[in-house]
This record gives sequence, structure tokens and C-alpha cells, in this order.
Amino acid sequence: MFGGPRGGLAAVSTALLAMSRRLEVRDVLRTIVVSARQLLDAEYAALGVPDDHGGFAQFVVDGISEEQWRRIGPLPRQHGILAAMLHQDGPERLADVRKDPRFEGWPPAHPEMSDFLGQPVRDGEETLGALFLANKKCPGGFTEEDEELLALLAQHAAIALTNARLYERSRELTIAEERSRLAHELHDAVAQKLFSLRLTAQAAAALVDRDPARAKGELQQVAALAAEAADELRSAVTELRPAGLDEDGLVATLRDQVHVLDRAHTAHVTFTCDGVRALPATQEEALLRVAQEALHNALRHSGGDRVEVTLARRAAGAVLTVTDNGSGFSPSSIRAAGRHLGLVSMRDRASGVGGRLTVHSEPGTGTTIEMEVPGG
Repeated sequence: MFGGPRGGLAAVSTALLAMSRRLEVRDVLRTIVVSARQLLDAEYAALGVPDDHGGFAQFVVDGISEEQWRRIGPLPRQHGILAAMLHQDGPERLADVRKDPRFEGWPPAHPEMSDFLGQPVRDGEETLGALFLANKKCPGGFTEEDEELLALLAQHAAIALTNARLYERSRELTIAEERSRLAHELHDAVAQKLFSLRLTAQAAAALVDRDPARAKGELQQVAALAAEAADELRSAVTELRPAGLDEDGLVATLRDQVHVLDRAHTAHVTFTCDGVRALPATQEEALLRVAQEALHNALRHSGGDRVEVTLARRAAGAVLTVTDNGSGFSPSSIRAAGRHLGLVSMRDRASGVGGRLTVHSEPGTGTTIEMEVPGG
């Protein structure tokens, strides 16, 4: 089936490695389904993750076009063979699923399926999902060897899904921490600006009768402080806004955020993309977060009037560069600067997706932060 034992072992090894390398639950589900269909030479494959309401929270298919899937209609409910696979411990192999007493028919646009192989995906006592295959391409239907292989895939799928869920939960905690940080920054920066604005306005009011010229100067200061507070607020809102990576992708999301920051700050902020279209989801998120942190540093701390963001292809991967023409800092002080500017967290994000982060800076020559990832 795989070109001999050595070819079979290589194919299984490739599939298991692909599962273990995915961090997003949706990516893991897709990898499991595609791997199972290819390894067992099936025409169709699907993996359903149950919800608590008799349906499926996620249902990923392979072998059916997007148009076919759209015409089939809503996600299936937990019924018939699908429900049975969620409540039994072992596999289910049928020569013709349509002849099984539990079979309850297909939706009108559903493709015809005959031979069937199903396997629950379990983590201890918890059922994480059920994996289904249909229509073995070679004659004779699914075999006992196929059952064993699918059981092996299901064991590793359970590990990969559990790891992906833990990753997503940790990411949610990270997002909560970032929002908390932004809330503190919003309080520290904007609240202080508003306090200064109020005092300055009070001073202008006291001077307006006896020293109109000084009152005018104070009112000009009020206008400047109000503009600075508005800049701080817009910047914070931009960082709090959902990234939209799933819908728009990294390039469009970065372009939009840079455009907003360019309008919100006196510094000129630009974005250039060269040859990058899409990257793995985890890398896109890491690149976006590093870009946001680097932009935050450049706009708040560098004192420069120009910030350039570029995203470009490099070998098989991509590189993000954020450069400012601000005050910079000496390499000898980079450890202290790293704590202040969040370089440690940026390096962690880069290494977490197989990339690396480098910082170039000298006093008076600005700072360049570069993050390279290997790509998809």
C-alpha cells in the first residue's frame, strides 16, 4: 500500500510528525484527517469533535470539495454511526455502512459511501472526537491492518489535540495578560495626560482676565496635551482590537494596523511587503505580536520621526523588520533595554515558532528589530 515496509514506515512517521508540529486545534484536526485519508487510501475522511448539545463543535472533512460541503448543509448531529463511534472504545469496520441497522441516510447532496472504518479519538476516559474513513480505493475494502493503523493514528491524534488545546488555553492567558498590560499603560499614560490637561485648563481659567497672553499659551498647551492623550488612546485601542488574522491574513492585518498608527502618531509609519502571501497560522500570530511590540517601542520610546515595517521572503521563510530613526541604545545596555522594551518576550515568541530575533542598535542611529521564521 505504501511501496513496501520502509515506504510505509516513512509515510506513518511523516504523518505523526506533521500532527505533533501543529499548535492550532483546527490545524491539528485538518492534519489528522488528511493523513488518515492518504495513509489508508480512502476516498473520504472526516473527524468530528462533539459538543455538549448533541452536535459537533467542529467537523473537518477531506475528499469533499468546498462546494460539495456547502451544498450538503449544516453540520451533522450526533446520530447513527456517528453517535456510536463517540460512545465505543474500539474501531468499527463495515463492508457497507448503508446496510448497518444504525444507518439513517445521507443529506441529498452527500456523496455515496459504502465501506466504512471509524475510530474514536480518546484521552483516557474523555472522547475528544471520532475519525471516519469511507470508500477504500483499492478493491476489498478496509482491512484489519487498516484498523491497527487507524488506532495508532488515533492515539497520536489524541496527544496532538490535547497539546493544541493546552497551547490555545495558554495563548488565551497570554492575551489576557497583554490586555492587562495595555490597561495599565492606558491608565498610566492617558490618565496622567488628562490630569495635566485639567491643571493646565484651570491655570488658563485663572489667567484669562489678568494675563490674557499667558492664558492663551496655557490653552495652546491644553490643545497639545489633548492631542497627545488622543494619540495614546488610539494606539491602545489599535492593540486591543482583534487581529483578524483568520479572516484577513498577516499582510492585510499589518498594513491596516500600520495605517492606523501612522494617522494616530506624529511619526511617519510605513509598511512594505515583498513576496509574502501566507504563512502558518502560528507564525503569522507570532510575527504580528512581535511587530506590535516593536512598533510600540519605536513610537513610545525611540523619539524618532520615522518607523519602517517590512515583511519579505528570505530563502524558504520570511523576515519581519521594524526600523526606527530614534535615539537607539548601546549594545552594552541591551540586557537592561531588553527588560524595558519586551525583547525577552519577543525572543520567546520567535523561538516558539522555530524562528529567531535579532536586535541592531547604536546610540543616535536608531534601532532595527528583525524576526526571521522558516515559513511553511
